[in-house]
Amino acid sequence: MKRHRPGVVLAALLAAAVASGCADEPGGGAGAPGGPAKPAAGQPGEAAPKAGPARALDTYAEALTKKQAARAVAAKKWGLATTPLAAPEPPEVKPRITTREGFEVRDDAGLPPVFTTVPTKEKIVFLTMDDGAEKDPELLRMMTELDIPYSAFLSDYVTNDDYGYFRKMQKRGVTISNHTLNHRYLPGLSRAEQKQEICGQQEKILKHFGKRPTLFRPPYGNYNRDTLVVAKSCGITAVPLWSSEAFPDHMEWREWDRDLHPGDIVLTHFRGEEDWKGSMPDMIRRVMKTITDKGYAVAKLEDYV
Repeated sequence: MKRHRPGVVLAALLAAAVASGCADEPGGGAGAPGGPAKPAAGQPGEAAPKAGPARALDTYAEALTKKQAARAVAAKKWGLATTPLAAPEPPEVKPRITTREGFEVRDDAGLPPVFTTVPTKEKIVFLTMDDGAEKDPELLRMMTELDIPYSAFLSDYVTNDDYGYFRKMQKRGVTISNHTLNHRYLPGLSRAEQKQEICGQQEKILKHFGKRPTLFRPPYGNYNRDTLVVAKSCGITAVPLWSSEAFPDHMEWREWDRDLHPGDIVLTHFRGEEDWKGSMPDMIRRVMKTITDKGYAVAKLEDYV
């Protein structure tokens, strides 16, 4: 289904409002036979109330303006170089996603697709965070105030000491997805062992977060056919990998042009200064500068997959 940017939608609503206002006037409008009389020249006339679509248009535009103004204040507070761009409205129908060429397994018909980019023409990317070792409360506050969507792919062995942190994250709109129980190299395991890692984590997430995920990311991005068969058997419908990775001091790229593209998935990790050169807020400042400078907004992965 074809989609439009907010500016186009606003223009269309405005046109509809004008047309609606004219059509609703009996007899073709003021001054027409049978219609309401026009005020005499120089005499005050009562202002007509705005039609429904026009009022909705004003409300929508005002909400967008307020939201972006609040984001600008938060960007200054958190030390971002520029204010993050606003993402367009999500599609009414999610795009059809297929396995990326070169990422196929034997006889993969009907298995969850493996991909690094979501098919879209919008200048959007998707931010995802893996594992769960670092539980920085500043990250929760920062992402909430900036209103930047992201997705969490969790491994139980590093989250089981503080499920509460990730429940707070979930309450703020973050989807919790599967990254296995123990972050093992899956192609080196038997099918039964892979089932324990993947389906076991499905049950952990159900227990602690209330819902089995539909998205799964294999550790290190490594998988085989057994991985996808097992994942499908316990409710997984898609396997998003990544096209670039964010660190506090640099970006790493999968693609040859070392650039972002519409629908790219960006990977980062729940890590702190013990593991890399900076904090999680430092990483957000770095990755958002890259994304915004290139003219992209961050959208919510689950709205498209």
